[in-house]
Amino acid sequence: MPPQSAKKRQADFQVIARWVAPGERILDLGCGRGILLEYLKQTKGVYGVGVDVDIDRVSSCVKRSVPVYQGDAHEVLRTFQDDAFDRVIFSRTVEQFDNPDATLREGLRVGKRVTVGFVNHAYWKNRVSAAFRGRRIVNEVYPNPWYASLSANPFSVAEFEDYCQQKHIKIGNKVYLAGDWRRECKFLPNLLAGYAIYDLSSAD
Repeated sequence: MPPQSAKKRQADFQVIARWVAPGERILDLGCGRGILLEYLKQTKGVYGVGVDVDIDRVSSCVKRSVPVYQGDAHEVLRTFQDDAFDRVIFSRTVEQFDNPDATLREGLRVGKRVTVGFVNHAYWKNRVSAAFRGRRIVNEVYPNPWYASLSANPFSVAEFEDYCQQKHIKIGNKVYLAGDWRRECKFLPNLLAGYAIYDLSSAD
């Protein structure tokens, strides 16, 4: 893993870990290679279960002794009872779902709390690239050109907060990270934040 990417991942993990209580039951949807669950197990003693569609990533989870399901996140969620987990985590995965609204709402049913982390598509460098170059930016966050990228529906901080308001989803905590993903962004997050992390629950 490149050093800069590792630093960004560490910042992401540290924010999420603040909100996780020791011993919680965690479901990580789109868990990748199980690195976040391994980190939370080491730092908070959680019981974590991952879900990913990619068989190679699932194999990496197994090597890390992380329990994991191979399959579609929405379909796996439907197999769990209400409040089966203390927390459901969507870390850099929401934009990849075919139906983000339905999957998030299933996450709120299955988890007492839901953590969502995503790249802010309205970050100023993205806007500048689109406005003046007429092209999507290619950098560490978006490393692949359009023809080599997974299907995605990127969104902004403002769009996500509008969604939470419309769907009556309670935002308990939120942290915005600057473009380097290390320093916290305290001002104009929809423009200046490169990454955002939310701690959510059902409003009712």
